[in-house]
Amino acid sequence: MSVMVDIRSVYKSFGSLDVLKGIDLQVRTGEVTVVLGPSGSGKSTLLRTINHLEKVDRGEISVDGALMGYRRSGNKLHELSEREVLRQRTRIGFVFQNFNLFPHLTVLENVTEAPVSALKRPRKAAEETALRLLERVGLADKAGAYPRQLSGGQQQRVAIARALALEPRLLLFDEPTSALDPELVGEVLDVIRDLAAQGTTMIVVTHEIAFAREVADTVVFMADGRIVEQGTPEQVLGAPREERTRTFLAKVL
Repeated sequence: MSVMVDIRSVYKSFGSLDVLKGIDLQVRTGEVTVVLGPSGSGKSTLLRTINHLEKVDRGEISVDGALMGYRRSGNKLHELSEREVLRQRTRIGFVFQNFNLFPHLTVLENVTEAPVSALKRPRKAAEETALRLLERVGLADKAGAYPRQLSGGQQQRVAIARALALEPRLLLFDEPTSALDPELVGEVLDVIRDLAAQGTTMIVVTHEIAFAREVADTVVFMADGRIVEQGTPEQVLGAPREERTRTFLAKVL
């Protein structure tokens, strides 16, 4: 199976705070990797480096065979222009914790905006695709609504449809249920489950351990900016080798 994401020796600091301390990780095409860990362990920063929302200090990240944010010439790396980086990002869907929908646009407009502006799709074709995606996340009847008229769970499902509208090769989820009321978590996880069943390559940062056990091909446990342990859900969640992992799981299970 081919490798979709290849992260090699990635370091990232903010001022004197070392957030990522030498991350090596490979994500295979068609698989779901779930990243767990305590707050402040570097999970969200790792996601943001994958699509170059944060530049790495050292190391490199490739997605679908392309080096993110840079072009290699001999032994040198040359930074890509903002336009080239934006083009790279269109291959990577990102679903944030807090939805990030445009409040002044309808649900349908939120989902069609990126394909029209970034991919130059004809609006009619983009709208047809958007309606199909809204149906897929169970919100076809909300196409004309505005974000403020939706529940948190519905807004997050629109955000997933919006990410899918660019037909990404990879989907990144940054704690997609943490801003939701408990009764709304299930409807968002159901959509992610369906995507997993269809072979979508995903990296999901979450605290939902039962969900990780159910959908992950690989579970990665991070702490203090490092990957402490990774393996199948059975290995990491069922029989963790590292004391740090065991301590974390004892608190959240």
